Amino acid sequence: MTSSRRLVLAFVAASLLAVAAAGVSGAESGPAYRDGSEWPTSAEAEDSPAAFDGAIVDRSFGRDGPAAQGPVGQSGRRAKSNPELNQSFEGVNLFQHRYANNQNQLTIEPPDQALCVGNGLVFEAVNDAINVYDQNGRSVLPPDTNAAPVPHVNGSVTLNQFFGYPPAINRTGGNVRGPIVTDPVCYFDQPTQRWFLVVLTLDAFANGQTKGPNHFDIAVSNGPSPVPLSDWTIMRVPVQNDGTEGTPNHHCNPADNPRAGNQPTNPMACIADYPHIGADANGFYITANEYDFYGDEFQSSNIYAFSKRGLEAGDAGHVLLETKNAVHGQPGFTVWPANSPPSQYENGGGGTEYFLSSNAADEATCPTGCNGPRTSNELVVWSLTNTSSLDSASPNVQLHNKLLTVGPYGVPGRASQKAGSTPLADCLNDRSLPTPFGPGCWQILLLPPAPPHQSEGTLDSNDSRMQQVWFANGKLWGALDTALTLDHNRSGIEYFIVNPAGPDVQSASLRRSGYLGLSGNNVTYPAIATTESGRGVMAFTLVGDDYYPSAAYASIDDKAGVGDIHVAAAGAGPDDGFTLYPPLANPARGRWGDYGAATLDGKSIWIASEYIAQTCTYDQYIGQPAADGTYGRLATGFGLCNNTRGSSGNWSTRISKLTP
Repeated sequence: MTSSRRLVLAFVAASLLAVAAAGVSGAESGPAYRDGSEWPTSAEAEDSPAAFDGAIVDRSFGRDGPAAQGPVGQSGRRAKSNPELNQSFEGVNLFQHRYANNQNQLTIEPPDQALCVGNGLVFEAVNDAINVYDQNGRSVLPPDTNAAPVPHVNGSVTLNQFFGYPPAINRTGGNVRGPIVTDPVCYFDQPTQRWFLVVLTLDAFANGQTKGPNHFDIAVSNGPSPVPLSDWTIMRVPVQNDGTEGTPNHHCNPADNPRAGNQPTNPMACIADYPHIGADANGFYITANEYDFYGDEFQSSNIYAFSKRGLEAGDAGHVLLETKNAVHGQPGFTVWPANSPPSQYENGGGGTEYFLSSNAADEATCPTGCNGPRTSNELVVWSLTNTSSLDSASPNVQLHNKLLTVGPYGVPGRASQKAGSTPLADCLNDRSLPTPFGPGCWQILLLPPAPPHQSEGTLDSNDSRMQQVWFANGKLWGALDTALTLDHNRSGIEYFIVNPAGPDVQSASLRRSGYLGLSGNNVTYPAIATTESGRGVMAFTLVGDDYYPSAAYASIDDKAGVGDIHVAAAGAGPDDGFTLYPPLANPARGRWGDYGAATLDGKSIWIASEYIAQTCTYDQYIGQPAADGTYGRLATGFGLCNNTRGSSGNWSTRISKLTP
């Protein structure tokens, strides 16, 4: 196959179907290391000293408030073996991400998990790197010979490189920032033998401050293999929805107070946060939560419907549908589109795509009487019908929804983790280590004053938004995080199996729902996929009194519900990332997950979740001193623990293959 790469600027005016709300959390930001060795940042706050303007990616009002009182559940059981586990290997970790592209990367939390599988290859993308593996976990990409301090055998490629952007940060060129690329999601379309990768990109000034314009970057492979990575067509679809670049004007609010530094070029821009993708026989769908980019309101969950064949031909024309006033007069929130086995698309109604959503989070709440504050007992089932018209010059799709009563769920609190070694916290607490800036390891990380004492932190659970949705065997499958009362109020999972009962979902019914939790522990960020017969796997992170953050899973089907909890890969130590510790992050909030992934490949199901693959002592973390006896950028291996982590984080991902 000849290598080619087409870039299509898809500034397409979108038709929309009007079908509104409020609130927003504060900016998350953190200082740079004093010696320039590391630039802590998160996927929602690409930050340098005094540069970040407060725009947040992966926003959530719900994580900033109190946890709901969870329904009472029974503790699940821990399985003693994993007979269905065929293969499991470590995916991209923070070290591989951070040191790709000649170190011109930022440290980011959380990774956000994209996974798609087909034709014997496993494609993984995270914030902000890509790798492609064979089914034994060996990278099929060439080693990154520019990576430092050492080349990677499993060399990753940055998202900025893949999409043709300047580096996230050019460390040899005055720390100039490139666009902010985040929230990767991917899909392999078996019928057309094409791979899809979607990200949200925020345009930025050279100092990292955002401009306002943001866009979906949609990459489609030109053939049945994702490699070489140069052989993809890339389309860019503006989503700021302020009337510029062919977008409609959704009248998002500007910031209440001007920021310091460069002012936005589009002060009334909206932002299409948390994009996720689904597909049926005809269409390809991206849903996103639209917020004010600079203001403080949530607008609605929006659906972007594309012709699948159009995208494969490089045409990103689409229909944009809002969900304002669609549920109890409120907007939809995280209306997640379904994927399905290729033989089981819904062809009724002129072609139909299904979605699920919840309404306990603050962006779109259940009315008074839904079991208390920040709780709900409602599940929203959606469908988009007549999707075959997406191939026509005048698409005519219709959006439907129905409310189902389910077991109560509510916004969970943060997840505790088993005590262990946290060398980044130890560095922040150290007041004696010799450095070029004075005594104390903290001096390498921060300008004075010395930070407060740090200790092991708790991890984000989700805010009860819907997670990955699957349509198979005539049923819709989905799950979400919820507060769950076991020994204490823990983070658990509620799962749902729905019979949509026809394309317009007006006769939809709940076949089964239930809870999964484990006494003394937390389960978070579920992702479900099933076989054509409806036998499936739900992936999640397991963390708590007994477990460091671990990649886990349970079986699921519509007769038995959810089975025992299996551990695909046990965590080696606690999460020790910068978002746990003030003032590296402000506010401190242990970023975790955002979403996992599960997908079908023949008779097997592949799953991926964030976990912690390494641990090290403080002595291992500080490495060997430089020639002058001080520690910092010139010290040997400072912060890397034998190249298993970054100096300000230690996340990894785990990819597993199972046969239910």
